[in-house]
Amino acid sequence: MDWDDLRYVLALHREKTLSDAAATLGVSRTTVGRRLKEAEERLGVRLFDRTEEGFAATAAGDELAETAARLEAEIHMTEGRLLGRDAELRGRLRVSTVDFLFAGFPEVFSSFIQRYPGVEVTLGVTNVQVSLLRREADVALRLDNNPAEGLVGRRVGRLQFEAYAARSLVERVGPGATLADFPWLHSDERSDGRWLDNWLARNAPGARVSLRSDDFAVRRRALSAGIGVTFLACFDGDADPGLVRVGARLSEEARDLWVLTLPELRNNSRIRAFMDHVYEAFKPHQRALEGGS
Repeated sequence: MDWDDLRYVLALHREKTLSDAAATLGVSRTTVGRRLKEAEERLGVRLFDRTEEGFAATAAGDELAETAARLEAEIHMTEGRLLGRDAELRGRLRVSTVDFLFAGFPEVFSSFIQRYPGVEVTLGVTNVQVSLLRREADVALRLDNNPAEGLVGRRVGRLQFEAYAARSLVERVGPGATLADFPWLHSDERSDGRWLDNWLARNAPGARVSLRSDDFAVRRRALSAGIGVTFLACFDGDADPGLVRVGARLSEEARDLWVLTLPELRNNSRIRAFMDHVYEAFKPHQRALEGGS
């Protein structure tokens, strides 16, 4: 088997379904199914059992996936060492961050691009945590109080979150309103929103959810339109004159902001320059990140 065969086996072993494996590999689910069938025929052994929950690896499938994972790690480490030798501030740089962070501080990124025009930045804006170990990005701006082992970086701030409402909604609900009197914005049922369900049950029992969406931009516009209350990073909510705090801070949900990469990439000139730039660029924003506390 060649490495390309092993990639398909490893993706299916990790993701359990053809659709999820296909999304990881950037191919169709029929391609994954075909490649798996061809691999099993070449080896003369069944690698996965088809179940109602998805694909369950056989003993042979587990063994092959373990080998594939070791090879993947070796490939990524070798690639990282080679990239780490790059001494020129030019070339590609893949950065991952969350949507509201980029929306609040686009100048952090624009100033880096202006400073280093030879660096071609590919920015992935997602709420799904990418894997630096799998080389899904070179560097990540990540909200995490305990960054994963195997990563290196710098803490650049601490974010506080508070509940905000549009001034128009506060006027509509009226003075003296409790948290339960406001309509709330929530994530889609397909997401794990149990933390907010539990929070509302404790702090706003009986509160009505007026709109659900997994898209931050949708919820943010719904907030400004007075459709409901939601939690925002304080730097975002406080910067909008059309919003007001309604007296609910998620103190236990405060998060450190880190800029992280792999140890073998930290001496790469582009990555080192970006991490240093981000650390310095966020210094003037510490009070805003912490909500004025």
